[in-house]
Amino acid sequence: MKKRTRWILIGVAAAVVLLVLSLTASDGGIEVEAVRVERGPLSVAVVEEGRTRVRDRYVVAAPVTGRLARIAVDEGDPVAEGDLIARLYPTPTDSRTLGVARAQAAAAEARRREAIARLDEAQARAEQLEREAARTAALVADSILSNQEGEQAALAVATARQQVRAAEATRRAAEADLAAARAALTGASPQDEGLAVPVYAPSAGRVLRVLEENERVVPAGTPLVEIGDVGGGYVEEGSGGSSTATGGLEVVVDVLSEDAVRIAPGAPIRIEEWGGDGTLEGRVRLVEPDAFTEVSALGVEEQRVNVIADLFDPPPSLGAGYRVEAHIVTWQGEGVLTVPTSALFQREGTWAVFAVEDGEAALRTVRVGHRSAEAAEIVEGLAEGDAVILFPSDQIEDGVRVRSD
Repeated sequence: MKKRTRWILIGVAAAVVLLVLSLTASDGGIEVEAVRVERGPLSVAVVEEGRTRVRDRYVVAAPVTGRLARIAVDEGDPVAEGDLIARLYPTPTDSRTLGVARAQAAAAEARRREAIARLDEAQARAEQLEREAARTAALVADSILSNQEGEQAALAVATARQQVRAAEATRRAAEADLAAARAALTGASPQDEGLAVPVYAPSAGRVLRVLEENERVVPAGTPLVEIGDVGGGYVEEGSGGSSTATGGLEVVVDVLSEDAVRIAPGAPIRIEEWGGDGTLEGRVRLVEPDAFTEVSALGVEEQRVNVIADLFDPPPSLGAGYRVEAHIVTWQGEGVLTVPTSALFQREGTWAVFAVEDGEAALRTVRVGHRSAEAAEIVEGLAEGDAVILFPSDQIEDGVRVRSD
């Protein structure tokens, strides 16, 4: 019996303690997190992923059809304007054409040798007939042979001389055919450096890509190497502090078309999440006037616009085609009355907050101006120094007692 009475007394004591704690908590109110409304700088930005690219990119192409000698430069190598990039040896475009050209050259060489042999034969025959004509003329003078025989000997000599001239013309024609056939084979094997067509770098920079690494026959216009200047930056001009891009990297950011209308050339841009320390600064150069359709990850068609921005001082470690997070500033101000966006909520279609007044939550309707992801401008409904509740829960209502540290 005594044991039972003791447990009853313990239970009553525990209930009294819980009641006291409950009353204390009730008197103190619901614990909340609150901050003061302050004035300060506020910037509104469009945040999207972007990628870097070289502003001035040059694709060096083959100027003629020919056999490309192996390119000596490698990706990442620095080049100066006018540096030799490649050599081309003009040649037929394929092995079949090359075989035909070689056969034609061989045939032309055979015809030249034949023409030379016929010319030698014609010259030898003409010399023999000239000697016979001389002997015939002497016999005619001694009246041993008739004048008709002398005329026939002279006619044979004239005919032989004409055949020599014809053989000489045939030899010259054969040599011309051989020269043409050999010209078609010029550069078939890169032996004579004097026959090479040099290809030079059009601008200083670095080799971004080597598009043709192997020695082979390439048609005219084939891209060989891409060159670009990944350095550069901005140069200040005049007393007004205007800036001009001087090559180097630029950032391409595609944004929603409704965000693009709020972005103007010259707007500041911050580059974050680029893989290095710190934030990179830049400026919008162009908002492209032509939008394009893109399907989002959720399968929704979106109209997007490319925004092009130049970086002030890109680090050497940042290359072309790198992914970055771009913050494009569309508005910024100083001395703006702001509250954290976590204090805002909508009620009946209007923005509202819970302010803390005399230990109680007070519902305030506010008019919101510019908003960023972290803070919002308060145009009407709050004053500097007011305390507002962050992340108000369902327990918070107008007039509920609250307490904050």
